[in-house]
Amino acid sequence: MLTPDTCHKARLARDARFDGLFFTAVKSTGIFCRPICPAKAPAEHQVCYYPTAAAASAAGYRPCLRCRPDSAPGCAAWQGTNTTLQRAIRLIDAGGLQQQTQQQFADRLGISERYLRKLFQQQLGLAPKQYALTQQVLFAKKLLHETALPVSAIAFHAGFNSIRRFNDAFKQQLKLSPLDIRRHNKTAVDVLVTARRWHGNRCWTFGVTGRWTVSIGLTNSVMAAVFVLCSNQAGLR
Repeated sequence: MLTPDTCHKARLARDARFDGLFFTAVKSTGIFCRPICPAKAPAEHQVCYYPTAAAASAAGYRPCLRCRPDSAPGCAAWQGTNTTLQRAIRLIDAGGLQQQTQQQFADRLGISERYLRKLFQQQLGLAPKQYALTQQVLFAKKLLHETALPVSAIAFHAGFNSIRRFNDAFKQQLKLSPLDIRRHNKTAVDVLVTARRWHGNRCWTFGVTGRWTVSIGLTNSVMAAVFVLCSNQAGLR
């Protein structure tokens, strides 16, 4: 278990070794971040620490759009050390709680529903259904950031049966709507389309592997220079 002092030092140093091991929630903004977030570090009395992104989200904080906690490396805290918990998490990630009730899910694991809730509360700090919903929302948020799929298609892929429930879950978990995230990411998607128009599929692949945000807010001349640099490095010219 990481101590608050260790977390404090790690976030001030933006130590990448701690990325995914804890998350910093800022009380004044209602946002939580990864230890490597490039934003200005808030004062210690303004923050609190959570072992998982799901726990921070369940406490009412929304993920930072700059460091994107939903894309942090998987960590041991998410998986726990208990075999039953590991199996439960795998099944939930595969949609287990979308297909059956919590009691049926507990029966499938061979434990009582009460013990299932206790296990999740002790290890992850939230209920199984909260974990499942958070995973659905974070997966949908990742698709909104990284694809140009229609919002309705993303809702379906994330396991939501209706757009209304999808929107409600986003507002409850992230304090944002799916369209808010899509608007924020619109420039990045436009850049990828432009890159594809200039260089074909090879440059599209280059963009997906790390150039989603490189041209956000840039002028056309600077964007052109970026694409020339990318082409030279990737051997496209």
